[in-house]
Formats: sequence, structure tokens, C-alpha cells
Amino acid sequence: MNPDYQKTIEQALVSIRKSTQASPKVGLVLGSGLSNIVDQFQGVEIPYHEIDGYPVATVAGHKGVLKIGTETAVMAGRFHYYEGHSMDSVVLPIFLLKALGVQTVLLTNAAGGISHELNPGDLMLITDHINFLGTNPLMGPNNDSFGPRFPDMSEVYHRGLQNLALGLDPLLGRGTYLAVTGPSYETPAEIRAYRTLGADAVGMSTVPEALCARYLGMNVAGISVITNKAAGLGHASLDHGEVVETGKTAEARLAKLLLGMTREILDNPGALG
Repeated sequence: MNPDYQKTIEQALVSIRKSTQASPKVGLVLGSGLSNIVDQFQGVEIPYHEIDGYPVATVAGHKGVLKIGTETAVMAGRFHYYEGHSMDSVVLPIFLLKALGVQTVLLTNAAGGISHELNPGDLMLITDHINFLGTNPLMGPNNDSFGPRFPDMSEVYHRGLQNLALGLDPLLGRGTYLAVTGPSYETPAEIRAYRTLGADAVGMSTVPEALCARYLGMNVAGISVITNKAAGLGHASLDHGEVVETGKTAEARLAKLLLGMTREILDNPGALG
């Protein structure tokens, strides 16, 4: 992590405080094809290009706005390692959410289904992850004011949040998410290897954000929208346009779940344990 990272976060925070003084408690990050869910939440919209030090979202299906209300902060679009961003830039939204006052973060993504039980359009609750990115956003000098040098990752995804999600949507799938760099999709041989490792879904995001959120002491939940069968498991070639379109078909169900979780978290802050 860059030694000047604290300054980068502070600069981003100052630019946001020009638009709002809100200190929301729940943050959400919306993945590919899911950005329209931001319209379900109240708040002030700030385009990413108006936030000092923020990269610009370049991938189709990522709107590129931060919407801050009194209770929630929604990142409609994220930054990916495969776009050429540094890891510091990829996880900057998480550090900014923490600086705003967020205590719980709900991460969403579009993913390829590896488990035979997962089909396009399904939602999978992330119970654990495998970092196959070949790097870690916490590498470099550690700022002890952020978190410990060697943070524990034995329970990245909060069990109380998992139980809350399952109570609201009992048909949710559950599984382990594996993150790769992309931008090329995986080969069938790689998917077979990932299945052997215990992965149920594969994608190109989320893990760096989850690692940093836990490092910062935040509660984390992750939900994957299964947009396609992973390579070698379906009959069609893989295409990002299809990923975005399938994500949109799952928007209503995911929006209902996220709104329900957010309301329960805010109304019953002690219920998560």
C-alpha cells in the first residue's frame, strides 16, 4: 500500500464533503449489469470523476456514481485490476466508505457458475473466497491506524449477515467465490482445476474489497449473480454483453434482497452478533 494512501483517502473525502455531510452506516458495491439498483436508494449522486483521486469506471454495466444518503452509500460500479488500475485504486472505494462512517458493506458481482447447482440468473451467497489474483491489496507498508499487519481472514463473510440474507431469501445458493485477474475468461481446464480447489463460482472482482473491508474491521456480505455457466460447462461462447444482460434480469430479486438486508441492519444493529 502506498505510504501516501491516507492522503489519497482524505482528498477523496474532502471532495465528497462538498456535496454532503452524511455519515451512512451501510455501504453497497454494485457489480456488472447491476448499477441500476442504485435507483432504489435515496441520496445525493456524485459521479466518480468529481471525486478527487478516483479512477473512472470504464467497463460496460458500471454506471460510475456514488450515491450517499443518511443511512446508505452505494457505489454503482467498481474498478478492476484487469483495467490496469493499481490495487490501491481498486480498493479505494472501501477505504472511502470506511472514512464516511460505513460499518457494514454488501458486495455484489457478476460471476460464472462452476457448481452444477448454479444456473444463469441464480444468486449465490458468498460463504468464503479463494484469492487467485496473484497479489494482495494489503502488500506494502502497513498503516497501523487502518488495521493490523497480519489481519485474520478466517471469517471474511459475516455469518450473521449470511443468516440474515437466507432469512430474507431462503432460495439463495451458497458457495465459495474464486477471483482471477481477467480480462480473458477462463479455459475449461482452469475451471476444472478451480472446481477441484473447491470453487463454486468465478469472477474478476470482490476479493480485494472483501479483504480490505475485513482489515478495516467492517462487516462483510457478498452476493454473486450467476450470469453464465463457466467455460466448458455450457454450450455457448462467453460474452460480456450476455453477462450484463443476465445481470439485469436478476436485478429485481437482488434489489429486494439488498433493500431488505439494509433495512434489517439499520433497524436491528445488534442482531448480527
